[in-house]
Amino acid sequence: MQASRRLMLLLALPAVLLLAAPAVRADAVAEVQAATAKWIDAFNRKSAKDIVALYAKDAVFFGTSSPLLRDSPELVQDYFKALPTFGDATISIGDQRVQVFGDVAVHTGYYTRAFMQGGALVKNPARFTFVYAKRNGQWQIVNHHSSALPVPP
Repeated sequence: MQASRRLMLLLALPAVLLLAAPAVRADAVAEVQAATAKWIDAFNRKSAKDIVALYAKDAVFFGTSSPLLRDSPELVQDYFKALPTFGDATISIGDQRVQVFGDVAVHTGYYTRAFMQGGALVKNPARFTFVYAKRNGQWQIVNHHSSALPVPP
């Protein structure tokens, strides 16, 4: 009797794991979206310190407004040092996708940076890719690429 119960449990385990996988993945997608929301919130509050804290120590970063490949915490911090001077500039996220591969996730999409200039609203559409790694229970940015959205031909 014991052997047949063990066999039934052993046969049922893959089905249980398959049924649980989408829930785990959905949780990870929500966590990654929340991590990116923290980045946007820090930008909108003009907190360079809070943005830089979201990057892993070994992160690699291509920013929208710099040709430099930034691959150290000091270089990432240097990129965001002027953030407190950005006045009323805010970022809002648009269409986006999250892909989860275990402890690595890729969040890709569009955002718009908007600000007032000379009494007129200026919008700078861009695209982004954040690659996250889950380290010590937290999603950290390990790679970030942002670029201005090209004008369609």
